[in-house]
Amino acid sequence: MQKDIDFLYEVGRMRFMQRAWQRFFLTKVANDTEHTFRVMWLALLIANKEKKGNQERIMKLALAHDISESRSMDVDYMSRQYVKRNEEQAVHDTLSGTTFEKEFIELSKEMEKRETIEAKIVKDADNLDIDLELMEQRETNEKLFQSKTRGRKKVIPPKLFTATAKKMFKEIYLSDVNGWHANSKQNRYRTSDWHK
Repeated sequence: MQKDIDFLYEVGRMRFMQRAWQRFFLTKVANDTEHTFRVMWLALLIANKEKKGNQERIMKLALAHDISESRSMDVDYMSRQYVKRNEEQAVHDTLSGTTFEKEFIELSKEMEKRETIEAKIVKDADNLDIDLELMEQRETNEKLFQSKTRGRKKVIPPKLFTATAKKMFKEIYLSDVNGWHANSKQNRYRTSDWHK
């Protein structure tokens, strides 16, 4: 039981771990925990749209997809060229002796291989979360947004596995990051007491 409790403390600390590419922005970006949370929702959305994959497995893969970063940290496109991480060892050591050890080590391996539809869906979600975040960052830094998205628009589409992810990639860049509240029926500017 103690290893399970230690594990919960360790994954809880991931909320303090910033993603490496934050250094390229002037504002805060999502931490590892926030990223994982949205990846899980994105993956479920893709699975539903594609009508493929086991949703329980998808959620578990989403939880496992960056678990190594608890020990090996995140790297960005620049630092990746200079550091060597032992992600397999990090996953093993993080999960060793826990209730989750066997299942989540296997899930982590499945994510790395990207052979199953569930792993491909989660990887698509992992990629799309960055694009959603870039759209959010656009609100504060248009010049940086243009520079980062130019490369992603060339590199990422061929790496996406599912038709839904390919469609979502395009739609993300046409979307309004404030639409969820600005266009809401509950927006007081559009309805109720402020709509006058």
